[in-house]
Amino acid sequence: MLRSLYSGISGLRSHQQMLDVTGNNIANVNTVGFKSSTTVFQDTLSQMTQGAGGPQTGLGGTNPAQIGLGVQVAGVSTNFAQGSAQATGKATDLMISGDGFFVTRLGNDTVYSRAGAFDFDADGRLVTADGKIVQGYSATNGVVNEGGGLTDIRLPIDAAAPAVRTTTAGVTGNLPSETAVDAQKVREATVYGPDGEKRSLTLTYTKTSATQWSVQGRIDGGTPGPATTLTFNTDGSLASGGPVTVGGITVDVSKTTGYASLDTASISEQDGSAAGSLQGYSISKDGTVVGSFSNGSSLAIGRIALATFANPAGLEKTGASGYRATANSGQATVGAPGDPGVGQLASGTLEMSNVDLSQEFTNLIVAQRGFQANARIITTSDEVLQELTNLKR
Repeated sequence: MLRSLYSGISGLRSHQQMLDVTGNNIANVNTVGFKSSTTVFQDTLSQMTQGAGGPQTGLGGTNPAQIGLGVQVAGVSTNFAQGSAQATGKATDLMISGDGFFVTRLGNDTVYSRAGAFDFDADGRLVTADGKIVQGYSATNGVVNEGGGLTDIRLPIDAAAPAVRTTTAGVTGNLPSETAVDAQKVREATVYGPDGEKRSLTLTYTKTSATQWSVQGRIDGGTPGPATTLTFNTDGSLASGGPVTVGGITVDVSKTTGYASLDTASISEQDGSAAGSLQGYSISKDGTVVGSFSNGSSLAIGRIALATFANPAGLEKTGASGYRATANSGQATVGAPGDPGVGQLASGTLEMSNVDLSQEFTNLIVAQRGFQANARIITTSDEVLQELTNLKR
C-alpha cells in the first residue's frame, strides 16, 4: 500500500487532536483559573531509501534519502501565563498575583489549583466550589505557626480574643494653674483585670502649691497607691513628675500641662481589654486570615499556603481546575504568599482564564485546513490505487 495513505491517516488523527485541544480551550474561556493548552506536532520515523556516503578521492559524498511516514502529536503543553483579574468584592475570592498554586485537600489526596473561588462551609473550613479544603498554617493567640505542617484553614465561629490585663495607662490634657491650694480634681477610667473584668482606676489630683500637684491612684476605691508630685514651670510646661503606680498599673503623666483656664486632664489611653467574640474577618495579601473581635482587637487566625514547582508544565490535570504533581513537575515547595519566588494574594478578585479567543479561532482554521489537506492525501492515494487496479481489465 502507498506510504502517503498512512501519512494522510496520521495527519487526520493529529489534526483531530488539535481540534479537540482548541475546542476545550474555547469551552473554558470563562473558567476561573483555567490555563490554555497548545498542541505540539512532530514527524514520525522516516524510511531510509538511500544511505549517506562519505567523500572519497575523485568522488563526492552523498546525502541520505529518506521518506517520512507521517505526523504525530508530540505533546500538549499548558500555558501558565497570568490570566486577567475580575473584581468580585467577595472576601473569600482570591487571586494569585505571580507564581504559585493553592494547596487543597480532597480526602488524603493533595490537589493544586489556581482557581480561588472559595467559601466557608458549615464547619468553618475554607473550601473550593467542589468541596476541596484549602490548606495553610494554623495560628495560636494571633501568632502563625509557619514551622508546623499544613492544616485546614478554618474560621472558628466561636473564637474569642483573650482578655488583656491593663498594665499601662496615659494621661493627657491640662490642669488649670489658677486652682486653689488644697483643691482636688478626680479623674476616672475603666481598666481591666487579668481575666478581663472591668475595674475602675481613679486618679486624685490635689493642689499643694502654686506650681505643684500631688497625684494618687486607687483601684475600685481601694487603698491609694504612693503619691507622685507634679511640678510645672511658670509657662505651664511640666518640669518634673514621675509616673503614678497603683495596682500593677503604671500611669504615664508626662503629657500633662499646667496652663490657665483649661480643665481637660483625663486618662485617655490604657492597654487592657476584655475578652472579645469574633465579628468579622479579612484576608491580607500575604495570605493571613485576620479576625476582627468585639473588643477591638485583630488576631491572625491562620495563613493560606501556596506551592510552587520547578516545572509547572509537568503537572497533571485532575479536572475541576485542579492539578496533581508528577515525576516531571518536581516536588511541591510550599511557602506563604509573598515569600521569595511566590506570588501574593488579592482578596475580592478572581483570576480568569488566559484563553486568547482570537488565537484559538485562528487555530481552529489551521486545524480545519490541515485536516482537509490530509483528507486530500487519502483521496489522491485512493485515486492512484484505482489507476493501478484499472491496469488489469
